Amino acid sequence: MEDKKPAAAALESSPVSTKRRDFVTAALGASLMSMVPPGVRSAAWAAGSDAPEKKEVRIGFIPLTDCASVVMAAVNKFDEKYGIKIIPTKEASWAGVRDKLVNGELDMAHVLYGLIYGVHLGIGGPKKDMANLMTLNNNGQGLTLSKAIANKGATDLNGLVALMKKEPREYTFAQTFPTGTHAMWLYYWLASAGINPFKDVKSIVVPPPQMVANMRVGNMDGFSVGEPWNHRAIMDGIGISAATSQDVWKDHPEKILGTTAEFVQKNPNTCRAVIMAVLEASRWIDANISNKMKMAEVIAQKSYVNTSVDAINQRILGRYQNGLGKTWDDPNHMKFFNDGAVNYPYLSDGMWFLTQHKRWGLLKDHPDYLAVAKKINQTELYTQAASKLGISVPKSPLRSSKLIDGVVWDGSNPAKYADGFKVKV
Repeated sequence: MEDKKPAAAALESSPVSTKRRDFVTAALGASLMSMVPPGVRSAAWAAGSDAPEKKEVRIGFIPLTDCASVVMAAVNKFDEKYGIKIIPTKEASWAGVRDKLVNGELDMAHVLYGLIYGVHLGIGGPKKDMANLMTLNNNGQGLTLSKAIANKGATDLNGLVALMKKEPREYTFAQTFPTGTHAMWLYYWLASAGINPFKDVKSIVVPPPQMVANMRVGNMDGFSVGEPWNHRAIMDGIGISAATSQDVWKDHPEKILGTTAEFVQKNPNTCRAVIMAVLEASRWIDANISNKMKMAEVIAQKSYVNTSVDAINQRILGRYQNGLGKTWDDPNHMKFFNDGAVNYPYLSDGMWFLTQHKRWGLLKDHPDYLAVAKKINQTELYTQAASKLGISVPKSPLRSSKLIDGVVWDGSNPAKYADGFKVKV
């Protein structure tokens, strides 16, 4: 345990120190922690026993570049500093991650934001109360079109629209999970050009590592997936980059550290310890180019992403190519920390996915958007962990962004936002 901070010492030296210390120790649950004044919350829980309840934490991941902070937290032994051992567990599909989280085979997972929200509401799988501990990364996903249709002029969204009018047929697009991020980026991107993803094209689900192989044999005209599989398609000469996810929404939330509400309730100290270890790994990755290169070498290995280092190391630096001779540097490439701006679990981020689930008919009725986000996103736990590491948190749990269609999302009126789209189910 770390030395008590001055605030904690001040609490203990007061006339009611013993009673207060005993009360706080007994009230480590998040609901009772809200009774402690905000200014002393971190000191208050540290004054009791903050030892992790569970020492070994199995964290599932899918072979994608953005699993890096979870992997590096274990490889660089940041976890040991906080009395835990992170065991990264490679999974084959998002459906598998979902099932293992729900049944307890995994304690936590590097997971799609919308998957956690879907499970919590009983869409896209069994219903179970879930929790989001932190955001793992912003940006860095892609929208890839096959070389076959690119050769006919579909090199970007406008070209795709023109080709679909010129050569009408059933066009097929793949995403990775019905309620997940890649589905939402694909749908939003297509809809911004007037293409209804449920009426004008066919949408299929394919696990990320299988995207390139499926495009190679002609199973889809395009896909939405995380890196390195967009760049891999270019390297293999079978696809071109039509857009990035940051084109759809600059600094969008992507993967999160997800778990069940039950795990948080039983293991709050473990959750804080994992958040701190992953935050340290995130900060380490984003610190300099050398660290990013080391990260690429590690996660390219067979036990993690299982691809060449070259498929990973360009886009994590923002060096993009589209497969047709165009190259550019994107300042809005994948970020894991970005001076702490990445990781706070904004309530508005979670609410946005619910608005899209409603837009596309995955939710029949409007949920209580804010109440659901407050229940899932563990802002208090995250704030406690970040504070111990000296990482600042935003003043508001809501943020404002303008997406590719020019519509501003700020979380203020989610039902109106969800109902306001011209293209919807």
